[in-house]
Amino acid sequence: MTGGAPRSAGLGWLGVARLGLVQALLGGVVVLTTSTLNRVMVVELALPALLPGLLVALHYAVQLTRPRMGYGADRTARRTPWIVGGMGVLAASGWLAAVATAWMSRDATAAIVLATVAFAGVGLGVSAAGTSLLTLLATRVADERRAGAAAMVWVMMIAGFAITAGTAGRFLDPYTPARLVLVSGVVSVIAVVVTPLALWRLEAGAQALRRAGDDTMTSQRFFAALAEVWADAEARRFTVFVFASMVAYSAQDLILEPFAGLVFGFTPGETTRLAGVQHGGTLAGMLLAALAGRRLAGAEFGSLRAWTVGGCIASGIALAGLVVGGLFAAPNWPLRANVFLMGAANGAFSIAAIGSMMALAGGRGAAGAAGKASGREGTRLGLWGAAQAIGFAGGGVIGAMASDLARWITGSPAMAYALVFAAEALLFVLAARLALGLRDAVAAAGASPASTAPAASALANGRGHEQQPAGANGAHL
Repeated sequence: MTGGAPRSAGLGWLGVARLGLVQALLGGVVVLTTSTLNRVMVVELALPALLPGLLVALHYAVQLTRPRMGYGADRTARRTPWIVGGMGVLAASGWLAAVATAWMSRDATAAIVLATVAFAGVGLGVSAAGTSLLTLLATRVADERRAGAAAMVWVMMIAGFAITAGTAGRFLDPYTPARLVLVSGVVSVIAVVVTPLALWRLEAGAQALRRAGDDTMTSQRFFAALAEVWADAEARRFTVFVFASMVAYSAQDLILEPFAGLVFGFTPGETTRLAGVQHGGTLAGMLLAALAGRRLAGAEFGSLRAWTVGGCIASGIALAGLVVGGLFAAPNWPLRANVFLMGAANGAFSIAAIGSMMALAGGRGAAGAAGKASGREGTRLGLWGAAQAIGFAGGGVIGAMASDLARWITGSPAMAYALVFAAEALLFVLAARLALGLRDAVAAAGASPASTAPAASALANGRGHEQQPAGANGAHL
């Protein structure tokens, strides 16, 4: 490829916050679909838990379309239409999913068919809007602001989870199918109306990717473009890193609370509060990682690469603590402190990894020239987003299955959970090793001495949302 797109004027913190608002709206629609409808199907409708589990898995599987969505945005050279359109598909599909859930008490077969279509639409909407939003962030934010921008946007997304779940929850009581459809419709309408307003003129002045005499971007077919991205050794390495780290990150999702109950004797209320401790740690880690690249007392506060590697290693150490505590020190092990540190390590590595992803998307690896966008930002981010979705979806299932299998073989809950946590720790070590090999692109992007203090200051005002609903654990890449 011979051409590239020069970066337009970088986004300021207000522009980043506007993108964060869109991400929060996206998260609000998703959390109603994947968490609230899950509960209604299982509790109010007394349907098998397998049904919502398969529907949520479907919405992740459909996100394999992320590379294609990113490629489409690369060809048009504008991200805003893809974000607005994707949000429209997401909002409509989320509402249809609520309609299908409400309908299940009358005609389960037809409602399940509609729910299948709706959850597939949710996956498509997330793929289009989420991939293009991150691409816009990657191409319009200055290198020194990457960690702070990633932290701001993802903390706002978690706030969207919490605010939507809390507010919608109040309006859903007392539950009726009609009330469920109404609340979902209101959330979807707000998302559709506010998104274009938040994005208004945000991309104005951006340069088209196609230059005079360079027809590569508009003529190259999707699979050729994907092969071009995959040919970059750093892109391949980062894809494997994202997948491995997301499997390790999410494998404890479904087993941490049962582990606390069976091995440490925690009550249901105590395990729920333990999840809150973990989420609080995750937000603390995100806020800390927002300082990556800042100079304190004349010394740099770590590069994106250092935070990515360090966060993975710290996550592995925290998981090793769960192994030791479960096998040798229960119930006297400081489990809450251990889980808080695990959440903080997870949050720190997630934000640093997102910042690294933004840096690598711009072609600062083997495929791109320094200081120029590669023209394949959307395709790259789509590839990594697909790896994230499959890794995150598979991790929870793998962790639960592995713990059941190990418990059947060993007959000991403590040993079964210890084996799974140890495997996760080793996977985090592997992820750290993969991240260590990304030194050129990531270290260069994270080494700017400019301060990210505005981001840290802005984020510090959002500490009130430290609790997030179950299933919304951490920052999704």
